[in-house]
Amino acid sequence: MSPAERADVVIVGARCAGSAAAIGFARAGRRVVALDRVSFPADTISTHLLWPGGVAELQALGALERVRALGAPPLPIGFAGAGELAVSGSYTPVDGIDYALCVRRPGLDAALVASARDAGAEVREGARVTEVVREGRRVAGVRWTDADGAEQEIRAPLVVGADGRRSTVARAVGAADARRSRPSGRACFYAYWEDARPEWRATAAQWREGAELGTAFPCDDGLTLVLLQPPASRADEFRSDLQSTYESTVAAIPGLAERLRGARQATKVRAATGIESYFRRSSGRGWALAGDAGHFKDPVTAQGIRDALRYGRLLAEAAAPVLEDPRRLDSVLARWERTRDRDCLEVYRWTNVLAKGKAMSALEMELYREAENDPDLARQMLDVFSRVARPSSVFSARRTLRLAARALARKLPARARPSIRRAGDVHSRPW
Repeated sequence: MSPAERADVVIVGARCAGSAAAIGFARAGRRVVALDRVSFPADTISTHLLWPGGVAELQALGALERVRALGAPPLPIGFAGAGELAVSGSYTPVDGIDYALCVRRPGLDAALVASARDAGAEVREGARVTEVVREGRRVAGVRWTDADGAEQEIRAPLVVGADGRRSTVARAVGAADARRSRPSGRACFYAYWEDARPEWRATAAQWREGAELGTAFPCDDGLTLVLLQPPASRADEFRSDLQSTYESTVAAIPGLAERLRGARQATKVRAATGIESYFRRSSGRGWALAGDAGHFKDPVTAQGIRDALRYGRLLAEAAAPVLEDPRRLDSVLARWERTRDRDCLEVYRWTNVLAKGKAMSALEMELYREAENDPDLARQMLDVFSRVARPSSVFSARRTLRLAARALARKLPARARPSIRRAGDVHSRPW
């Protein structure tokens, strides 16, 4: 083994969270080395929609121009369909960004790696990290194997694990077990389609039909990402005949089937099953976990890339000034982790509700009915996805009461409805 190399920061994993952290540390003048086992561009299982809040993170990292050059169309319209209901709206701008983007991961990740290198970070590809190095009770570096099989060691005051849900760093520091978790009630199956509907190319769309959920997100190269999230109980059905079951499920969601009229499936179906959302312990003596290595939410609300970019960047901004002081560094890392958890917890809980794999509740249906004719409410709903608004701001106590009364009245005989209106007077429009 060669003598140990020295750096200010070692980042394991160079995709979204790793590149974001690398950009932040490099901007602060730190020598940062990011190691990734793949060579870019490289694909990975991902649904890769960025709401405006996520696109704004690309802008903050200086990567947006390079990502936009990949050709994915801006998506300034959000659409949600449920049976005969259809809600459509626009977004509150985030740092001037009022559109979503759906960029396939080979191009997106390569653009982020290039942006990290432009910022001054060193990104080494084909580098497989095998273990962390310790000095006493502190993590002090990593050992890794290069593309030729040679073993290397690099020492640094901080090791950042940005290596995904199956994080090597998380296992090595004893943080692989979640401290908070929830199995998803849905599975993911997706493919790319050659789009035949130019009138939909500015819209990120989702449909609910019973317990089924399907989306169509236009992306680069004239393709559209068509994602199905059926109840997890159907996973075996999909596995037994993946293509046929995917096709029949698309056909069973009328709005999605109409959206794809004239389109042709261009790739095989990819799958993600056994999904679990979680928070892991994400900081300790000389180490931190960024992106999915530390926290993961079900893809149903498309929050993962935004959070990977944002909290990777914020980690670097917080830690870069204090790398020479172990005690301050550990304190800053713990504070960064608490901030991430506080910011993400409500969205995590809301995501878990949507990931139950059940039909829409009566309250959700009433919300859609109200938003169908209320552009401000439609925008509020989209702003929850973009992280401009909290879920509780849409499902406020007053609105929940009003929607519950409407849902109840809808089930009652017509002659019973006036007495409900007199009893609570919670309806904002006549029956």
